[in-house]
Amino acid sequence: MLVVCPPGLEDLVAAELAGLGVKRTRIHKGAVATDLTTRQLYAANRSLRCATRVLVRVAGFAARSFVDLERRIGEVDWTHWLTEDVRPAYRVTSRGSQLVHTGAIEERFARALGDGHPDGPGQLVVVRVSRDRFTVSVDSSGAPLHMRGWRQATAKAPLRESVAAGMLLAAGWDPTTPLIDPMCGSGTIAIEAALFAAGRAPGAGRTFAFQQWPSFEPGTWASVTATPEDPVAVLPAIIGSDRDAGAVEAARSNAERASVAELVGFRQATVSDLEAPGGGPGHLVTNPPWGGRLSPGGDLRNLYATLGRVAAERLPGWGLGLLVADRYLARQVRPGLSEALHLDLGGQRAVYLTGWLS
Repeated sequence: MLVVCPPGLEDLVAAELAGLGVKRTRIHKGAVATDLTTRQLYAANRSLRCATRVLVRVAGFAARSFVDLERRIGEVDWTHWLTEDVRPAYRVTSRGSQLVHTGAIEERFARALGDGHPDGPGQLVVVRVSRDRFTVSVDSSGAPLHMRGWRQATAKAPLRESVAAGMLLAAGWDPTTPLIDPMCGSGTIAIEAALFAAGRAPGAGRTFAFQQWPSFEPGTWASVTATPEDPVAVLPAIIGSDRDAGAVEAARSNAERASVAELVGFRQATVSDLEAPGGGPGHLVTNPPWGGRLSPGGDLRNLYATLGRVAAERLPGWGLGLLVADRYLARQVRPGLSEALHLDLGGQRAVYLTGWLS
């Protein structure tokens, strides 16, 4: 099986899988390969915070002509994953193969598997071809796992929930201690922190593609969903602020949908208004503007320098997590931060820096 994730979060996903009892994993760029039991497969979809989807391998074979490919597709037993009602969709990549035309490859799969019922559930089939070797998988997740279902209101340049979770984990944030995001946007980091502290699975309350499979085991799924929540004994102060009133309103709406509105305090404020809550020290984790991402040509040095000065004055001893595209700007906050993660976010490279304020 292959657990897909944003490039840069592979080690965090492997650690999450280890927490589910998965003993062996192999790291690839943007994915973690492993073997999962049925229960682990269900639990991974429900519980992984940093993953995008979980693919289950259906078949592997060689084909050097379309005649070979049609024959090989016909030899695959699809009865575990597909019914006559399912509407297959395809994602095909081909590299170094004699069969280079991905559209023609998809056509052969569609011809063999049929269109399904127009109102039936969809099922993604992923086909990867490398040097005439086909690897065929089905997606067990459905909607990407970072789509928790609560984020409908967004501010500019929203951060994926899976990346926000990775930032919290990579910073070493202790969910019994406070967390502040002074540039919270639509509240993603603070809401993910609240779900983490409350012990709530990120996939709780949503449906998955595997629930439509003929091989679906309702009893096993019931045992996974019956796992009780494990909140920390005393929930910490989790605070998100932003100078934009619309962003704060979006964050509050998202927190309501995530059922954590009582756990997160959102307010309209500038970075200069940063205040330390009780119960600290904790962590400041944020995704500040990147310049070209939000304000082309703008000089953000003053904003970053203000963040560094105010945080050092008011949050001594706190941990710091900063997602940036420009290391020079990051030095305005604090020099000497460690590079915890190197991320590829939709073609935009970013680095996640961590350290301590003093």
